[in-house]
Amino acid sequence: MSGMMKNGVMMQYFEWYMPNDGTLWRKLREDAAHLAELGVTAVWVPPAYKCMTQDSVGYSPYDVYDFGEFEQKGTTRTKYGTRREFEAAVAALHEHGVGVYLDTVLNHKAGADEKETFWVKRVDENDRYNELSAAYEMEGWTAFLFPGRRGRFSDFQWHWYHFSGLDFDARRSEGGVFKIQGEGKDWCHSVDHEKGNYDYLMFANIDYRHPEAVQEMLRWGCWVVREFGLDGFRLDAVKHITRPFIRHFLDHVREHSERPLYAVGEFWKYRPEDMEEFLQTMDGRMDLFDVPLHFKFHEASRCGAGFDLGSLLQDTLVQQHPTLAVTFVDNHDSQPGQALESPVDDWFKPAAYALILLQKEGYPCIFYGDYYGVSGGQAMHRGVIDTLLRIRHVYAYGDQRSYFDHRNTVGFVRTGDECHPHAGLALLISNGEAGDKRMHVGSHHAGELWTEATGCCPGEVVCIDSGGNGHFHVPSGKVAVWIPA
Repeated sequence: MSGMMKNGVMMQYFEWYMPNDGTLWRKLREDAAHLAELGVTAVWVPPAYKCMTQDSVGYSPYDVYDFGEFEQKGTTRTKYGTRREFEAAVAALHEHGVGVYLDTVLNHKAGADEKETFWVKRVDENDRYNELSAAYEMEGWTAFLFPGRRGRFSDFQWHWYHFSGLDFDARRSEGGVFKIQGEGKDWCHSVDHEKGNYDYLMFANIDYRHPEAVQEMLRWGCWVVREFGLDGFRLDAVKHITRPFIRHFLDHVREHSERPLYAVGEFWKYRPEDMEEFLQTMDGRMDLFDVPLHFKFHEASRCGAGFDLGSLLQDTLVQQHPTLAVTFVDNHDSQPGQALESPVDDWFKPAAYALILLQKEGYPCIFYGDYYGVSGGQAMHRGVIDTLLRIRHVYAYGDQRSYFDHRNTVGFVRTGDECHPHAGLALLISNGEAGDKRMHVGSHHAGELWTEATGCCPGEVVCIDSGGNGHFHVPSGKVAVWIPA
């Protein structure tokens, strides 16, 4: 979609373990020129609105109209800063031609202001259709009144009937999954079938069968785009939200926006048939993160030479739907200690980033933790990512010819195009012994000398023969990227 029009690159500008010091928006503003220089064309920012606690990463949203402007939940600023600082960061990014995608949590609300009394049935956490009790009365935290905001931007208040389920019975101090009862109340359908029906994920689950809830979230979508000049959304937890609402939300907000709006969804499934089915129901409205490719990287990094690199792209989204795939190596959810923990080991990350940044297909996303470090620690991969971004900008153009024909040494070439006739590259990845491969880079490159750009083959030169072929080398367990000298 939009990010790929000019060799676009997205950066996820946060990781899970960032300090609660309110400085991220200031850092992002100061970083805008550098990001643009790198070739980053859009930044995915964390949920920027008020959560139930100040130290929340952003996935426990309390008031989606409060971007660090009102004294609520014991704080004015969010974990990342104030509304004014967020606006300044967006303005700086736009000034340098970098788009802004807001991480958007539409599934649930957290940190209600008051308890309410209503009827529920307890359901089996592993089969939400299996009711474990008759209906009974409980107290739950479901009244969202936003006293600090006092109706600014929206006077809508949320009550128990705007939700379909929650996870805590305050009267009995019991946790679980509780399905709210009432006229027209049910789980939404057209959601993921895991656990029978995966409408309910956490906190107070928004009921998109309720017209008032639907209208308020549509209204907020138009407001937030207009208010901050957003360029798109990263939609959180889309497998838990009824698909008709997602389609309605994107259509409605785009219809009322003055600019094109990009959208990418977090659909954390790795079976190709699940991705296929979801994409069909979305009918081109959004991209998806290539979770199957991430799991391939994770497995390859754990198995070493035992992993068949020839299968690295099989059953991935970028292979099956190249124009709808956002390719990534790691993100905040795959970090150690997180619910979807599946980190890619450090030795393999240069190869994984080379693959997503230099191949023709997919919209690549760089993870903040890989570029700037995690928890203030060392940024191990910044140097290689900088190098790969430079190569992408100058050399990664034209058709791709793939050589995924060996268990332990695979690669591809890019041939350059009419606008970039001197561009082109040859990439090789090894997960075992040193390897080499004869690859065709195009007859227009005949007679050129090519050198390796990442520094893993110092002093080596490849001469392209009269037929446009080169014999390229990669050291054991490394990635090599050869470019015209």
